[in-house]
Formats: sequence, C-alpha cells, structure tokens
Amino acid sequence: MARHRIFDTSFASIYPHYVAKAERKGHTKAEVDHVITWLTGYDDAGIARVLADDVTLEAFFADAPDWNPNASLITGTICGHKVQEISDPLMQQIRYLDLIVDEVARGKKMTSILRGGERVLG
Repeated sequence: MARHRIFDTSFASIYPHYVAKAERKGHTKAEVDHVITWLTGYDDAGIARVLADDVTLEAFFADAPDWNPNASLITGTICGHKVQEISDPLMQQIRYLDLIVDEVARGKKMTSILRGGERVLG
C-alpha cells in the first residue's frame, strides 16, 4: 500500500483546524489541548514545541511522550471508516485524534471523551 500523504503533513497545519472546529461550536482551544494531552501525553509546552518545530503527524505520534493505553476504547466512524477497524497504526492514531476532537466540537461530555477518565502525567 502506498504511503499516505497525511503522514508527512505538519501537526501545525492541522492543529488550527481542530481549534477552529471546536470554537465554531462554542468550545475552546483549552478543551482541544486537553484531549490531545489525554491521548498523547504532550503537555502545553510539548504542544507548543511541536507546533513551533513544524513536526509531521508521523513524528508527532511517534514521539508522543505517553500514549494513552485507553486509546483503544475510542470507537466510532470518522471519514466513513470505523476507527477500531483501521489497520495502519499511524492512520488509526490520527483518526483517534480526529474523532475525539469531533466529540469536543459536538459537545460530548469530557468524561465520555476521556474513556477511562483523567490521568496524571508525570
């Protein structure tokens, strides 16, 4: 299978779209950052660093400080594909993030978005 071009897309080029989607629906950048932190383990400084360094999505996920073990609990359909059935691990990680940002934008309760609850980074 050919390598998907989204893997080489910078996280900095995608992130503003996540924030804009949430803000259009009355939600905040802080909520988007919260779910990114929950999923990947990046703290605010880490998110700022990957944005400033123009890190690719592939590197963003490969270098995630603390991938949440509850990520596999994320289920649903994004772009016509069930995230739990995506076979490419990197594409699945990208779609997990897409899906939980969509859930923020739709106003789903944070306790539901954070399957398994909060976690302390550390």
